[in-house]
Amino acid sequence: MLWATYKFSSRPQKDRIFEALGKLSLNIMEEPGKKGVVVRADHTSAGFIIFSDQHKGARNGADDFMQAEGNYLAALEYYNQQGFSLIALGDSEELWENTLSQVKKYNGQTFELEKKFLQRKAFYKVLGNHDLYWGNDPLASWELKKIYGEEVKIYEGLLLDFMINNASLKIFCTHGHQGDAQSDGNWFSKFFVARIWAPLQAYLRINPNTAAYDTGKKILHNEIMYEWSSTQQDMVLITGHTHQPVFASLTHIERLYKNLQRAQIDTDAAKVQDLETEIRKREKEFKAVSVDYQVMQPSYFNSGCCCYVDGDITGIEITGGWIRLVKWDRENKKQDGTPVRSVLEEMKLDELQLLL
Repeated sequence: MLWATYKFSSRPQKDRIFEALGKLSLNIMEEPGKKGVVVRADHTSAGFIIFSDQHKGARNGADDFMQAEGNYLAALEYYNQQGFSLIALGDSEELWENTLSQVKKYNGQTFELEKKFLQRKAFYKVLGNHDLYWGNDPLASWELKKIYGEEVKIYEGLLLDFMINNASLKIFCTHGHQGDAQSDGNWFSKFFVARIWAPLQAYLRINPNTAAYDTGKKILHNEIMYEWSSTQQDMVLITGHTHQPVFASLTHIERLYKNLQRAQIDTDAAKVQDLETEIRKREKEFKAVSVDYQVMQPSYFNSGCCCYVDGDITGIEITGGWIRLVKWDRENKKQDGTPVRSVLEEMKLDELQLLL
């Protein structure tokens, strides 16, 4: 058991991650279809919402999605009415701690709303490390058809391709577990983790120690993802996996520090005070900041997750020529109690293109 814990634990390894992301993105560009698709769209009119890490469970004490379900359902209703495409960026179902039958039993509403996107040909489902089942079990396609009523293709990633100012801006979307020993090995390794190791790990309550729950690994993982994205030409990387939102390569605390320095240079005393207050509130959520945060390229984004303990969900929205980090939470509601979205960060896509 100790050997298996070491062998299959989550350990972000730069060389492995660089190689895995490079191979996957190249495969999608050169041979679209099997591992991923290229979606070409008009950046001024198309709409995409990227949600990851729902971890839909079985309505028990280990169900991280239970508290967030209301916000997620409200978000899906909104984006479906607005004609958006839904990109489910991995770990949508928690299949390490639950059987598929349990997840299906307790999440019928969410599957029904996701089905509406599929019926419009506007649903892209990407696998993550906690739902590897969709990519390696021979019965997975049959199970998906039972859930959604029609065939659902499962991808390792996809590439959004926008033509802006006569140049291509590519947005590479994948879950972000690539390079982890626990989920990115050969076919036998993936099968062993998904069907034997993960259920055994959950039954014996062995801490999975993944990037989503370990602060050190979360920081390291984001740093490696940024490093890879910064080497790509005319390409932005969007992942999930760590459950920590990142916008234009900066976490929330890094952006607050950057804005504070700008306010100090501008001698804006009121803004300095507001930012210092916000930083004191947020510092306990972040254990570190990148040493390069002042000069980082805006090439890496992270959608956060849809299973925060307070029921909040975050996602990346691309629409009308903008890319935005959005949040749906219980505090922001209409008079009838319906949750509404709030924009945490935003940037024009043409400005993003110029900064890469």
